[in-house]
Amino acid sequence: MSRRDHELLRLADEVLLPGFTGTTPPDWLRRRLGDGLAGVVLFSRNIRDPEQVAGLTAALRAEKPDLLVGIDEESGEVTRLEVTGGSSRPGSFALGVVDDVELSEAIARGLGLDLAAAGVTINFAPSADVNSNPDNPVIGLRSFGADPELVARHTVAAVRGMQSAGVAACVKHYPGHGDTAIDSHHAVPYVDATEEELWKVPLLPFRAAIEAGVRAVMTGHLLVPALDEDRPATLSPRVLTGLLREEMGFTGLVVTDAIEMSAVSGPYGIGGASALAIAAGADAICIGGEHADEKTAAAARDAIADAVTGGRLSEERLAEAAGRVRELATWTVAANREGDPGAGLDSAPLGLRAARRALRVTRRSADARFPLGGPAYVLEFAPEMNLAIDKGTPWGLGGPLAELIPGTTTTRLTASAATGGAVEAVLSAADDRPLVLVVRDAHRHAWQMSALDHLLAARPDAVVVEMGLPGRRDLGAVHIATHGSARVCGLAAAEVLSGRVDGRFSGEAGDLHPQVP
Repeated sequence: MSRRDHELLRLADEVLLPGFTGTTPPDWLRRRLGDGLAGVVLFSRNIRDPEQVAGLTAALRAEKPDLLVGIDEESGEVTRLEVTGGSSRPGSFALGVVDDVELSEAIARGLGLDLAAAGVTINFAPSADVNSNPDNPVIGLRSFGADPELVARHTVAAVRGMQSAGVAACVKHYPGHGDTAIDSHHAVPYVDATEEELWKVPLLPFRAAIEAGVRAVMTGHLLVPALDEDRPATLSPRVLTGLLREEMGFTGLVVTDAIEMSAVSGPYGIGGASALAIAAGADAICIGGEHADEKTAAAARDAIADAVTGGRLSEERLAEAAGRVRELATWTVAANREGDPGAGLDSAPLGLRAARRALRVTRRSADARFPLGGPAYVLEFAPEMNLAIDKGTPWGLGGPLAELIPGTTTTRLTASAATGGAVEAVLSAADDRPLVLVVRDAHRHAWQMSALDHLLAARPDAVVVEMGLPGRRDLGAVHIATHGSARVCGLAAAEVLSGRVDGRFSGEAGDLHPQVP
C-alpha cells in the first residue's frame, strides 16, 4: 500500500462513527481508534448501567483522548442509558404538552450532565421534527408536537440545556421527518411539500436551533422532491450543501442517520451511500446500528477512499469533513474541562413532576370508579414499535400501579393475540374489579380500537389510559392521556388512579390536569 493510499484510508476513518458489540471495547475498535477513527456510537447492547458506561468510555479514550462518543438518548421512549429500567424523564411530546421552556431546558441539562458523567460527548437529540402527520409511524412521541413554533422553542431549550452540560446536541432528522407515513429504516419516506411550505413548517425548528448555536445536525433519509427529485436528503448536495450550509448558514457538524438503513443503503450499499453522503456535504457517517462489526466499518472506510481515488469525491471535501469532526471533538474536550459534571444531576424528581404536569384527564361519567379504590385489572395493548425504540425498554402502567395498589393484575395483549376469545377472557378475569385499559397510539391500530369497542361495551365503567398520541379522548368512563409511554409517565398516571396524588382538578371538562407539585 502506498503512502497516499494509507493517508486516504486514515482520512476516511476520521469521518466514521461505528457501533460495536459488547460492554468492553473489542480489539479491532481499539486498533482503529489508534489509526484515527473519529469515534463510536453507543447502543443499548453496550450498556449495563452508567458506571459501566463511564468505564467503557474511559477505556476508549485511552486509545484516543479526543474521540467523539455518540448516543441516541432522547429520554422517554428512546432511551439507551436507562434502557434496563425505563426512562426517568418523559419524552419530548409530553414536554411539548406542558409547554414550559424552562422545564425543557432543565430536563435537557440534567440529561446532559448524566451523559457527560458517563463519558458521552455528542447526543443525537433532540428530535426537531414537527409531527404534523398523526399517523407517522416513526416520530410521534419523539417530537415536541405538531406546531412548528412550539417545536422550535422547545428544540432551542433542549439544545441550550444539553450544551450547557458540555455535551454537543444534534438536532434531527433534517430537513424534517414529521410529515411522513413511512419508516426510513425500511424504505424512503416521501415529503410532499413545496419549498415555501418547508420553510414554514419542518425547517423552522432547524433554523431556530442553528441560530441558537447547535453544534450538530443529523440528516434524515427523506426524499423531498421540492429540493431534490432524485436523492434522499442524506445524499443530496442541494439539501446538505445548498440549503443547510449556504442558505441556512450552518457551520457545525453534519452527521448522517444510520447509513445502513434501507432508505439509502438499499440502492447504493453501505459503502456507496457513505461516499455519496460525504460528497453531498455530510461530515460524519453513523454506522453500526445493525451491522456492528469491523468488516462493515472497514467497507465504509474503503468505499470513501476509493471514491476519492476514482474522482467521485474530492479529497478537499473529505478533508473538510474530517476537519469539522476534529473541531467538534476539540469543543467537547474543552467544554468538559471547563465544566464539572461529577456524578450528574439527580433529575428523577424533576422528571416525575414533568410527567405529572403532562397528564390530561377527562372524567366522562359520574359513576366512574376513580380513584380506583382497590386492586385493578390492567390490560395493556402492546403494538409493534419502530426500530428506534429498543424492544426491551420497560413501559406501561401495570407495574407502577401494582406497587401503589398491591393485588393489581396486569395482562398484555399483542395484535396477533387480540382475538374475541382473548377479550372475553379479560372480561371474565377482571370480574367486578376496576378495569384499566392501556393503549398506545390506539387511533393508528384497528386491532386496538376493535378490542376497545368490545371491552367498553361490556364495561362502560372502565378507565382508558392512552400512552401514545391521544387521537381520541372520548373513550372510557375516565380517559387519561399521559403523552408518553416512559416508565415515569406510567408512574404519574398510577399516582392519579390510586388517589396518591390529590384528586382536585383544574381546567375545563375534557382537558383536566391534576393539581400536582
